[in-house]
Amino acid sequence: MSHREIYIESLGCVRNNVDSEVMAGQLELAGHKIVDDPYLASVVIVNTCGFISAASEEAVDIILSMAQLKKIGQLKRLIVTGCLVERYKNDNLLSSMPEVDAFLGTAAVSQIVNAVEDKSKEILTFFPDPDKQKQVNEFSPLPRKFTSITPAYIKVSEGCKRKCTYCIIPKLRGPQRSRPVNDILFEVEKFVAKGSKEIILVAESTTDYGQDLKEDISLENVLGEIVKNLRSSDRQITESPWIRLLYTYPSTLSKNIINIVINTPEICSYFDVPVQHASSRILKRMGRDYSKDDLYNLFRSIRTKNPEAALRTTIITGFPGETKEDFNDLLEFIELIKFDHLGVFTYSDSDDLKSHNFDNHVPDDIAMKRHDIIMEKQAQISYNINLKHIGKTYQALVEEKSDTGVYLGRTRFQAPEVDGLTFIYGFNLEIGTLVDVKITEAFEYDIAGEVV
Repeated sequence: MSHREIYIESLGCVRNNVDSEVMAGQLELAGHKIVDDPYLASVVIVNTCGFISAASEEAVDIILSMAQLKKIGQLKRLIVTGCLVERYKNDNLLSSMPEVDAFLGTAAVSQIVNAVEDKSKEILTFFPDPDKQKQVNEFSPLPRKFTSITPAYIKVSEGCKRKCTYCIIPKLRGPQRSRPVNDILFEVEKFVAKGSKEIILVAESTTDYGQDLKEDISLENVLGEIVKNLRSSDRQITESPWIRLLYTYPSTLSKNIINIVINTPEICSYFDVPVQHASSRILKRMGRDYSKDDLYNLFRSIRTKNPEAALRTTIITGFPGETKEDFNDLLEFIELIKFDHLGVFTYSDSDDLKSHNFDNHVPDDIAMKRHDIIMEKQAQISYNINLKHIGKTYQALVEEKSDTGVYLGRTRFQAPEVDGLTFIYGFNLEIGTLVDVKITEAFEYDIAGEVV
């Protein structure tokens, strides 16, 4: 059939972006053209997030706005994929959107070409059995169209084995399925060959990698093989890309992994560990398998091994049953650990969550007040940490030109999108290159300095 111009709107997390790139790769291989303007597209794909209510609402708004292009643009076919579809596949939500021509669940990425090329008027749905998701070949050798070379996100696994009471992800993404090591290495090699300066390994819980495999393989093996390949004598690169881990899980962030991260020059000494809370009572209600003491021991261990290691976490306030004492435990924890970076969310309720049936729900206004208290506290902590960077020189990745003589970039202790930036003062800098920057200014979340 003749090729079609296709626009993909990718919502939600970076893992969703990876899925969108895989869909784009398949479509290009089938002869279709990916465009960056929905008004020029005959097919629009909205790859949705449905993790929290706000994300679901945003997705519905975008779907309906894209549907308007059938009246004023070239749009002939509208396809909706991803977590929203999976979450509400048995709900009235999907049937309430007759403008949509096809719905694909999270495990149906490999069916995107069929959905685009189908000529029937019947709405298609693809919801493979989560327990048989490996049969849909969700990993390689599916092609992938890289929309970003730096940073380069690589999934090490899909799905989640955990049963956190506030989280819908296992229902949306299925059980944990770890990728074969060779598949991961192959994708890393492709990014490195294209000149990527940063490889970021992601999963629902990255350090859970390998626990579903029969072989005795863990994330330690993956990291070891990646570094081994980067150091191979036949490699024709002058500078190894940064390796970064996101979404590690507290109880599987082992001493061995910590040591590998801290002692391997290619790996950023950056620990992203979403703890969600620090009250042992609330952690138990959340279904997390660690206590407040476990968390103190974990982060103090990292700081002892490397005082300069960057720590990042995410927190949920207003979880059902959270008392003032629980919140004070959390606030004290934040004040003592002093995270370099911290994100905080208020609890998002839904009737398909186990936590929905818990007693003593926290009023929204109190949850938001607690959110604001934490953000105010973290702003001061981050500012004090950033002040300590003044006078030091760091390698920074140049990502964007902001103004004449001003570029935006990041250091090893700043992850993309979620952390602060480094303002780089210099001229004629090449985007995507690494430069040395002497820090001269500090702000609440950002730092600034001159090229040296």
